[in-house]
Amino acid sequence: MLKQMKAAPKFVIAALLVVAGLAFAGEKVTEADVKAAQVEWGNGIVAISAEHKKGGDYKARAKKHIDTLYAYGHTDVMFKPTLAAEDQFRETFEEALSYFIGTKGTEDGGFAIKGWTKVRWENNGIFTHGNTATAMGNYYFTGPDGKETKVEYSFGYVRGKDGKLRINLHHSSLPYNPK
Repeated sequence: MLKQMKAAPKFVIAALLVVAGLAFAGEKVTEADVKAAQVEWGNGIVAISAEHKKGGDYKARAKKHIDTLYAYGHTDVMFKPTLAAEDQFRETFEEALSYFIGTKGTEDGGFAIKGWTKVRWENNGIFTHGNTATAMGNYYFTGPDGKETKVEYSFGYVRGKDGKLRINLHHSSLPYNPK
């Protein structure tokens, strides 16, 4: 097979690679895929906090987090962070980065640099459909004092042409408090 591939014209090889990529992108998303993506997301937030705490390059870590887990540059992303009021929706990579690490002169204090030590998930439901999925529930952020902060979330996922599961919808909010 390899000899045949080497003998094939380059356009045929390119076409096969495109078809293979599309087949991989069409791979069905499973509940296990979503749970793995959630763990990876939580670990990324903890890593950004840890990098900030030790005085490291937390900005680079946050960029990697967004670049590998969100669908910016692949498709539209709808991101409504928990602690956002003035700039409620973060349609761009740069706006998401500002939310995670903070930007002087804005409402963004840097959610991911607050010293989080753990993120755990409680899914209310995970729905998969082809190469997409949606999950909703609560996630809990453990702070440096050991106390948990409960946050409600809805995440949407899409499998990209590269086969990677990426977030294309992220909405989170603090639970309703009638007081």
